[in-house]
Amino acid sequence: MEKVTMVTLDVRSLTVPVGIVRILEVVLSCISFSLVASAGHSSSSYWAWSMFTWCFCFVVTLLILILEFTTLHTKVPISWDDFTTAFAMLATLMVLAASIIYPTFFTYPKGSKEIAATVMSCLCFIMYAVEVGLTRARPGEISGFLSTVPGLLKVLEAFVACIIFISLDPNQYSLYPGLQWCVAVYSLCFIFALIIILCTICRLLALFPFSFDKVLTGYNILAVLMYLTTAIIWPLYSFKNHPRPNPCNHCSWDSLVVVTFMSYVNLIVYIVDTVYSVRLVFFISPA
Repeated sequence: MEKVTMVTLDVRSLTVPVGIVRILEVVLSCISFSLVASAGHSSSSYWAWSMFTWCFCFVVTLLILILEFTTLHTKVPISWDDFTTAFAMLATLMVLAASIIYPTFFTYPKGSKEIAATVMSCLCFIMYAVEVGLTRARPGEISGFLSTVPGLLKVLEAFVACIIFISLDPNQYSLYPGLQWCVAVYSLCFIFALIIILCTICRLLALFPFSFDKVLTGYNILAVLMYLTTAIIWPLYSFKNHPRPNPCNHCSWDSLVVVTFMSYVNLIVYIVDTVYSVRLVFFISPA
């Protein structure tokens, strides 16, 4: 006879601070996308991004609540703490972006539903930020990589790269080989960050035949050097013979500014990540 897995309900998972925060996240994200959907559909990619953000966060957070309430998360063959922490960090960034992008493009003086959706989204962002603070590993605690500062920085690096991809226009970066190099840097660094996140969640780091910390430090140094080139090359070529048109109401020129700004943001994040990694490997780790 096959062994039947018994489901045990864990009510405490809904009453602890993290559980309460997740319930509020589900409610607020649901209200956000419901208000936006009732306000009307738009063909804009920014509208689609905002709706995807709220729906994605709603579904995944609800799934986490159900799995922990039924204790089925213990049967999932992944690092659950790494997964929930990484998702909380990602959701925080996504909802923050949606809370800025949506009102910028779609909130009008008389758009009461749009304003209400923005308020709910901002509250949802606060809840996810609180969850990150509750689940982040404290100094001295034994936890997964994604619960530590370097792990959270990896999620941030991948997210910033996503914002860059959303803002890229093939008609713009195909003009100069230098801009194509920048896109290659964005893509390579995003892929490696994603691989590190997935390997951590799937518990594959222990299978590496080399020191993960030292390889990660070397990669961070290389990423800093690569992003440093984009911080110079992208604004140099993208704005070459391309002044800001007048009028420019959220025109393609603004996307070039977004890519430039996000390139500098990711450069700073990679520098912080590198400094933190070097400190851990060469100054804190036991010999």
